[in-house]
Amino acid sequence: MKKVIIIGAAGRDFHNFNTFFRGNRDYQVVAFTAAQIPDIAGRKYPASLAGELYPDGIPIFPQEELETLIVKLEADECVFSYSDVSYQDVMALSAQVNAAGADFSLLGYKNTMIKSTKPVIAVGATRTGCGKSQTSRRIVEVLMEHGLKVIAVRHPMPYGDLEAQKVQRFATIEDLAKHQCTIEEMEEYEPHIARGNVIYAGVDYEAILRAAENDPDGCDVILWDGGNNDFPFYKPDLMVTVADPHRPGHEVSYYPGEVTLRISDVVVINKVDSANFEDIQTVRANIDKVNPTATVIEAASTLTVEDPAIIRGKRVLVVEDGPTLTHGEMKIGAGVVAARRFGAAEMVDPRSTAVGKLAETFEKYPHIGTLLPAMGYGEEQMRDLAATIDKTDCDSVVIATPIDLNRIIKINKPNTRVDYSLQELGKPDLTDVLAEFVAKVKK
Repeated sequence: MKKVIIIGAAGRDFHNFNTFFRGNRDYQVVAFTAAQIPDIAGRKYPASLAGELYPDGIPIFPQEELETLIVKLEADECVFSYSDVSYQDVMALSAQVNAAGADFSLLGYKNTMIKSTKPVIAVGATRTGCGKSQTSRRIVEVLMEHGLKVIAVRHPMPYGDLEAQKVQRFATIEDLAKHQCTIEEMEEYEPHIARGNVIYAGVDYEAILRAAENDPDGCDVILWDGGNNDFPFYKPDLMVTVADPHRPGHEVSYYPGEVTLRISDVVVINKVDSANFEDIQTVRANIDKVNPTATVIEAASTLTVEDPAIIRGKRVLVVEDGPTLTHGEMKIGAGVVAARRFGAAEMVDPRSTAVGKLAETFEKYPHIGTLLPAMGYGEEQMRDLAATIDKTDCDSVVIATPIDLNRIIKINKPNTRVDYSLQELGKPDLTDVLAEFVAKVKK
């Protein structure tokens, strides 16, 4: 029996265990490690989810302890199981694992994708922050126009009680509080709920899929709303990947974004309205190189601002989506574009006034610069986010997260929300692509 450590970040790692290792007597998973997300180590993958071979559950350690764990637990193999990581970082980790005496491996989609009884559209991205969520929302809108009932299933974000989060269903705003969602979770779930869609998430994605297929409100199509740049947990009938010309070249230099790109039927090059022509061409050339048969759609990420007067001529603090700025490595988001477009006098730097967990975030991700990530992986981070906004010397706050941040924390400054949606440019567009899909579904 091979001893295995699964290297993860509370998502793909649990799915890889559930689909490949759970009940597999050829392997003994002796530990998970955790990275990217704060405060997710120090837990256990519970026995109720791990199965009969693991009556005591499986411990979760910080990734920083990996080399020590390999030796201490006599691990034979380490399985890399998280996403949005550069090839340099993946192979540097491989070197650490090999030097400690273990094999290093990656599981592909053949061993980890689950087949649905319903048609599946999967939406992924080459990096965090490409515009995948707005693409998912656009696809849902088109399918609803065809009279189809769409159930969305979101890539996991199990930051709390893993046993309680086995299968989660969100149909109302109240469900967000019921499941004690973090800001990061709300940013993904709330836009679907606001449009009248049911969305599922959790830990056990086969159990989640079966619940979604039999949802009490009905289900015609499953939409896999992927996270980071991971490839789908479900076998898609149509695969859509979003690429970002603000990070040209990343589509072929990050894992597993290139996998997602290579298996796509449709590639959306988003944000062409705010990107350089040369960078758009670089992305297009890379798509042609690795997936020449894919349908390519260009799109703009169109912005709307609730109250432009709160921006114009003001010293503004820009609050952007947290993961996009942190492991997504973006230095510009919708809030920055809105601040520039609507004439902000200055974008205020919050780093000197950041407190607690927010100060730690800036230390860990120094590339963020003069933006404030809407970090909210727990109550402490939410309090620190509110305190940082309160302490920052600015005239007003530009909120560019997908949720109503005022509903979650108290902001004692004038503020306005930035919304963004996908607008396809030219032909073919998603309406064309989905018309073919719908025709097959309705046969």
